[in-house]
Amino acid sequence: MSEPPVLQFPLEFPIKVMGRHDADLRRITQPIIERHAGPLQESSVRVRASGDGNFLALTYTVTATSREQLDAIYRELTACEAVLMAL
Repeated sequence: MSEPPVLQFPLEFPIKVMGRHDADLRRITQPIIERHAGPLQESSVRVRASGDGNFLALTYTVTATSREQLDAIYRELTACEAVLMAL
């Protein structure tokens, strides 16, 4: 079994967050990301609605400085009720 690749920090890292379209997902999740990674520029956020419009996918591209930072972001995102999935 091979070991996962080692991440070299700092690096630009995309974090994808999915939830219901009506959950005001960006208003809820962007402060979580910024609490750990600092302010985001508008160009660092991509928004995409599902084909039927029921779900929303947000991709936040952050400058990750450590594995611990990423773990903290994912822990807080997955604890958020509005988030169905964070990748």
